[in-house]
Amino acid sequence: MTCAECIDSLGPYLDGELLREEAAVIAEHLETCADCAAAHRRLVATSSQLKNGLTRYQAPDVLKARIRAALAQPEVESKVQYAQVTRFNWRRTITAAAVVAVVSSAVTLSVVGRKPLGETVQSELLSSHIRSLMPDHLTDVASNDQHNVKPWFNGRVDISPTVPRLDSLGFPLIGGRIDYIDGRSVPVIVYTRRQHVINVYSWPATTKNAAPHTASSHGYNFIQILRDGEELWIVSDLNRNELEQFARLFVGTR
Repeated sequence: MTCAECIDSLGPYLDGELLREEAAVIAEHLETCADCAAAHRRLVATSSQLKNGLTRYQAPDVLKARIRAALAQPEVESKVQYAQVTRFNWRRTITAAAVVAVVSSAVTLSVVGRKPLGETVQSELLSSHIRSLMPDHLTDVASNDQHNVKPWFNGRVDISPTVPRLDSLGFPLIGGRIDYIDGRSVPVIVYTRRQHVINVYSWPATTKNAAPHTASSHGYNFIQILRDGEELWIVSDLNRNELEQFARLFVGTR
């Protein structure tokens, strides 16, 4: 093997893309050629610096929901998309598919693969919030008008939920649904903040008032509020400061 051939193959060699026989030839050349070995060390150091300096971002709930919705399209549309994808370089196709798979399934896998949360209710709320991001699961009644959302729950649950309009304060109402938490059907009021979904759960409580309780798990924030015989749980991947702001605004309308 010449030095030029070795240098051209260092990238695939470092990424583990070569056949075993090809990798063995390069490894043997690196042991006998000081210049190529130095180039290999520089490439390894550069790769390490780039990986350590990468900024990792948490995908917002709305993006996860859109990806899941795209993956749930009918088979006919999938075949058309597949036909278009095959026109591209196979490596780019595999990379794109891997990104979609990681983003769409990372949250679900983190819930399944880790130990259960300490509190059963909080664990159920986390599962409910993630489930709501699946296609057609976020709302049973879709409306930004509280006079449409609030009456929809009449006769369906054992509590009349609070449904304030917070659009002017940056938290638009998008609707509501009924979910099943801790052995009961409960109302869920749904808001958004930029690309983040906020689910507000409520049910009757024996304790009238208590200081708000906050928690976080798997990248999601929880706020529990006990007030006037009602228990509220607010769940979102929104940062804690803004979620606490939302909680103050929500409770302040009561």
